[in-house]
Amino acid sequence: MADTKITRRAFVGGSLAAGSLAFLAACGQKGSPSAGGSSAASGGGTLNYYLNNPVSIDPYNVQEDQGTQVCFQLFDTLTLFDFEQEKLVGLAAESWEANDDATEFTFHLVEGAKFHNGDPVNAEAFKRAWTRIVSPNSAVATAYTPSEISYHLSVVEGYDALNKGETDEFTGVTAPDDNTLVVKLSSAYADFAYVCAHPALAPVPEAADTDAKAFFRAPIGNGPFKMDGSWEDGQEINVVRNDDYYGEKAKLDGVHFAIFKDVETAYKEFQAGNLDVSEVPVAQIDAAKADRGESKDGYTMAAGEHMLLGSEPSTYYLTCNNTKAPFNNADLRKGISLAINREAICETIFKGTRTPADGIVPPGIDGYKEGAWEFAAYDVDKANEYLDKVAPMSNGSRGISLTLSYNQDGGHKEIMESVIGDLNKVGIDVTSDTPEWAALLTQYRDGNYEFGRLGWIADYPIMDNFLYPLFHTESIGGDNKSAYSNTEVDQLISEARATVDSAERIAKLQEADAKIAADCPVIPLMFYTHVVAGSDRISKLYIDPQKHADLGTAELTA
Repeated sequence: MADTKITRRAFVGGSLAAGSLAFLAACGQKGSPSAGGSSAASGGGTLNYYLNNPVSIDPYNVQEDQGTQVCFQLFDTLTLFDFEQEKLVGLAAESWEANDDATEFTFHLVEGAKFHNGDPVNAEAFKRAWTRIVSPNSAVATAYTPSEISYHLSVVEGYDALNKGETDEFTGVTAPDDNTLVVKLSSAYADFAYVCAHPALAPVPEAADTDAKAFFRAPIGNGPFKMDGSWEDGQEINVVRNDDYYGEKAKLDGVHFAIFKDVETAYKEFQAGNLDVSEVPVAQIDAAKADRGESKDGYTMAAGEHMLLGSEPSTYYLTCNNTKAPFNNADLRKGISLAINREAICETIFKGTRTPADGIVPPGIDGYKEGAWEFAAYDVDKANEYLDKVAPMSNGSRGISLTLSYNQDGGHKEIMESVIGDLNKVGIDVTSDTPEWAALLTQYRDGNYEFGRLGWIADYPIMDNFLYPLFHTESIGGDNKSAYSNTEVDQLISEARATVDSAERIAKLQEADAKIAADCPVIPLMFYTHVVAGSDRISKLYIDPQKHADLGTAELTA
């Protein structure tokens, strides 16, 4: 479990092998010259980067890719997943080890690291950070709201008492000395070190507690960039190079995160020359590919290669309410899944930049199996066979009506209209329910829906992060929106978490995945890809499969 420490920006990876979607090595190490980089790179400059308005840039509640993007530049976590080596490496921790049954992890921190304000990055800083995430009585929870992402630490001993406000002490997290952090778990979890790579689990200085409101708007981190002013809600976030960074110093002088309400508006600004990095609207994909030039590995921008289309460890799916009749009937769910033409959606709507999903676990995740979910396929004849078991066709209808809930922004309307058309063809009547995103999440949480659309982006690129949150009984009321519950699946996932040997752990998770697939509690539709364009000003920029931009090694042309 131990690993030698490499600097934060010491890797580049994530390319796609020809004909494969596996994440493999690309073009050397971060911090070293890129194979495709321009020789005319400058030693500074400010990069203009599009963001949607984040939920939070303070680690305590960083949860979506917009806030995570900023947090990733400001903070270093204990570990980091290296997509080149396809393994976890040390970051703020130079090494770590676990006990034999994976119930206790000891992290040894890099000595001499400092926060942007000069405070030492020590073990207490990590304990402070993790405590404020979990405790409803922390200064930031009192000033705003309790964290919505404390579940990342739910396996740590003492979590329940702290989360309920019964104590202010996180008993499972101790700091025997400045450079040693010991974490005791309430149950075995061999993959816990992967959890520690999530940006939410970064350390924080005392200022996070003494002035929580100021910290929320202008976090003080330990990463390669530091805040320049405060987050202007709905407008901008500016960061500048941290010249006292303990690792390799950033090449850019700074990054201007320009906040726009939607991709369409941002891309117009990009086309006008006011942005260097922007996502691309679906309707503009073909034109952008031709104009910007495709990146060879899908993740690295270089001269003449400014369009990124690399695969992401994320899945777009329909969640089904497994507690409501007749949708609690597995045959009905299987028939619906088989009736959906995923390839048509990917090719027609997304111009071939997304891949039809053949399961919930995407390619690139260790344990992925091609065709793992039998019913995540398009087969109208087979769909009718399963639907006939539930409600035979009569005069073009089966007498089955379902309500499909989705938010219409972000291109979801077109996707859902394609799904509705496919279901109509097999005799299922569909009514659209289109609330705003926040209201839709409330419906999912309350179980007040029949079918709905969701996406799952890996918090950490491991198979467990797809199966436990989405399908374990303990996750009902959280990310398990389908309310699926299977005691055999629960047991296999729990056994896998307690299995130290990686191959054996993956085998157990694959067994659990097979049982889930047989029940078809949700309907996977597509695997996501990057759709990001860069300007000609960019000489080098790497955005990893999890959408983290390595701005520390980004370079602009002279």
